[in-house]
Amino acid sequence: MQNGQLKATMIERGVTAQALAEKVGVDQKTVQRWVSLGRVPYPRIADEVATMLEVDVKQLWPTLGRGKAAKAALGEVVEVYPHRGSVPHELWARLLSGADESVDLWAWAATFFHQVQPRIGRQLAAAAGRGVRVRLCLGQPAGTAVAGRELEEPLLGPGVLAGKIRTSLKYYRDLVDVDGVEVRLHNAVVYASLFRYDDELIVNPHVFGEPASSNPALHLRRGEDGGIFDAYTSSFETVWTTAASWHGEEV
Repeated sequence: MQNGQLKATMIERGVTAQALAEKVGVDQKTVQRWVSLGRVPYPRIADEVATMLEVDVKQLWPTLGRGKAAKAALGEVVEVYPHRGSVPHELWARLLSGADESVDLWAWAATFFHQVQPRIGRQLAAAAGRGVRVRLCLGQPAGTAVAGRELEEPLLGPGVLAGKIRTSLKYYRDLVDVDGVEVRLHNAVVYASLFRYDDELIVNPHVFGEPASSNPALHLRRGEDGGIFDAYTSSFETVWTTAASWHGEEV
């Protein structure tokens, strides 16, 4: 497959295959194969070609370096679980007890969270007591986003999800006066529930029409800047800024 971008750039810059070959120290036929057959040079050579042609190397060879990026992304994946229920209970406990800086939760209701951790209120208060910033972001029971979710999921009906959220909030009512803990209610579509503990994250993606408990869960550990972990936590920050503070009142 011809590399039309490389050919066009060489013509635009007035650079012949022979001149390019001499500049980067390869055979002229090698350059011709880059153009006519779409061959990809070694990264060092590709960088030299891009420098000579005064363009970004990825403009000439978009796939170059993709393997490294893919490896970096995969390096953030600690474990993949077929459904949220298969995440070991001891993992939830370990992540919470091991958090030193931040614990963030973004979900619709997250009723399972206090079911697998019956003392979750005390545990979160204890975390805040040792200096951990705790932020809990659940759905606004009367919001349009919750109403929309109730229509999408067959097991839910009008008011069912809203009721689950109100039940969950009862477990966190005593936390609203704890320094270091903040609870907010969002009116956003939750594409994936997020449970962050410092640089570790449990992601529970939502499949349309299916309950969150039946959907896969990913255990991520933060790697390079701008990776999968950062993409998810950035979405949390966006929703958090628009969510309304909750101080224990009936909603």
